Amino acid sequence: MNVIRSSLNVGGAFASSASARAPERAPALVAVSHGTSSPEGQAAVEGLVRAVATLRPDVVVAGGFVDVQQPDVRATLASLDARVPAVVVPLLLSAGYHVHLDLQRETAAVDRHTTVSAALGPDDRLVDVLVRRLAVSGYRPNDEVVLAAAGSSDSRAVEDCQHVARMLAVRLGRPVTAGFISAAHPRLADAVASVRAIHPGARVVLSTYLVAPGYFHSLAQEAGADIVSDPLLMPGEDPLPGLVDLVLERYAAARAGALS
Repeated sequence: MNVIRSSLNVGGAFASSASARAPERAPALVAVSHGTSSPEGQAAVEGLVRAVATLRPDVVVAGGFVDVQQPDVRATLASLDARVPAVVVPLLLSAGYHVHLDLQRETAAVDRHTTVSAALGPDDRLVDVLVRRLAVSGYRPNDEVVLAAAGSSDSRAVEDCQHVARMLAVRLGRPVTAGFISAAHPRLADAVASVRAIHPGARVVLSTYLVAPGYFHSLAQEAGADIVSDPLLMPGEDPLPGLVDLVLERYAAARAGALS
């Protein structure tokens, strides 16, 4: 009987691995987030990585970052057993430059068979969490909703966020306007102001389409809305099962693609 062990890895990454006696070793799952200087944001993302590792004790699960925090992608991959291939799962909500360029460059620089999965969004499970966060925030059916997204200079990432806004609009049964905190238009404060001008007297609620608390969430709170929902992940909360399933689904799809 194989012995399963789980441990806290260097740099705050979580790892779980099967005994070396196992006939085949599954690729490591390297969960790469953007990184944040916010302790609350760091704890929230760590909770998701821990939940993924707990659910899959047969897979080595490690966390890394594309910016702000360490270990970076190369250091995380270098810390793993050299005999084990890896699947990098971006804990990012849209496929912009980090997914298409940065992660491709970083993984290519390491002597290991590594595959990069799709980003987490767009996906219905993310919309499930957005709806839940809105309900907890006090959203009412007659409120006007603006999706608060990080933004990107990559048009593919912007379209991903616009797609999520359309998905949320279908779920709520009313229009949802996408606004961007950085690098894309309309800027979030402008989107809020535009909605107020069209619907004077209505409450404007921000649906926060960010992974975790941090600097961007603080900027969203200053955009002029009446209510700002929490990000998808919050410290002290267990990640919703749909988010854990989504990470594992991205891992499985990339693994299957690498084998085909």
